[in-house]
Amino acid sequence: MRAEARVVAEPDGRGGTRLAVLRGESPLLLRRTGPRDPGGMTVHLVGGAAGPLRGDELRLDVEVGPGARLTVLSVAAQLALPGRPAPASRMTVTASVAAGGVLRWLPEPLIAAAGCDHEVVTRVDVAEGGTLLWRDDLVCGRHREASGAVRADTLIRYAGVTLYRHELAVGPGAPGWDGAAVLGGGRAVGTLVLAGPELPEPSVPGPDAAVMRLAGPGVLATAVGEDIRRVKAVLDPFGEVGGRTPARV
Repeated sequence: MRAEARVVAEPDGRGGTRLAVLRGESPLLLRRTGPRDPGGMTVHLVGGAAGPLRGDELRLDVEVGPGARLTVLSVAAQLALPGRPAPASRMTVTASVAAGGVLRWLPEPLIAAAGCDHEVVTRVDVAEGGTLLWRDDLVCGRHREASGAVRADTLIRYAGVTLYRHELAVGPGAPGWDGAAVLGGGRAVGTLVLAGPELPEPSVPGPDAAVMRLAGPGVLATAVGEDIRRVKAVLDPFGEVGGRTPARV
């Protein structure tokens, strides 16, 4: 299956935001939902079909114009499934944020079901003066299930300079997966990147977690836990998962 989706948020000329483009194809369906942020727009990603399955090629493009505010959520976790014998499924997410724009990317976790083979490629460009909150959570297998194979490649640039670059591989075939080198025995991992002119001061959130300044206008928070609840307990205070307004973004 091949599917593409695109959302473009622009200022409406009255201090608010309008959706200039909102389109998608199953399983990447986009729906405008209720207001979650004064002056901004909220869009939910709805899974219109099972997957991603092996062989699927999915792409989502997000664009936020100058002064526009957009929050992207999802109605449920994304479940990567094995499917028929085929090449790895692939999800490509690209996003751009103009000066004065705000993008909050806060989907539910990706779950790597046993037998899946999935790749996630993320590319985000934020102009100087733009603001970004980018959240990614990964759960290694369903309840009492071995993890499938997931490879995630994330690149976030701010004002044309690389701010954050990270690659993570879990599941069968991942280097060090049979030991404690990848997640130290944890089954869930989450990362949250804040970028922009106003940032919270890094703090010490507790064991199996870290918050640090990036080399640029950014802060990275990451956590590992035996389940996603432990990860959420650490990362939720830094952002927003259910639609509430972040404390400082």
